[in-house]
Amino acid sequence: MIADIDLQLGRRLRRRRQILGLTQQQIAARVGIRFQQVQKYECAANKMSAERLWGLAKALEVPVTYFYDGLADDASADAIAATAANEADDIIASKETRELVTAYYRLDRKPRRHLLELARALDVRAAP
Repeated sequence: MIADIDLQLGRRLRRRRQILGLTQQQIAARVGIRFQQVQKYECAANKMSAERLWGLAKALEVPVTYFYDGLADDASADAIAATAANEADDIIASKETRELVTAYYRLDRKPRRHLLELARALDVRAAP
């Protein structure tokens, strides 16, 4: 039986990979494994060791704690289901948002800062 925590880790891995616009092959190359192993992690067929989780976090440019965001202390099935439901409704789940984030991360630091400033300036909710 697949543990709830393994499902959480796999979902977060897939989500971050997609946000960055990376393929399973690209992530696998960064970590030094085969893409099939990434597939197995994403569907929770295989468990991730602490060392592997550390390597994946580094490859995905997130802290290890990213994989546990949204979990209740007991990591129950209800908590996992609630996290999955929230992610489905999340703005990050949209293709347009993923494309925007991918394009953003392809920019150098200075243009990124300018784009962020532009977005803030265009945000009508932030206007006084």
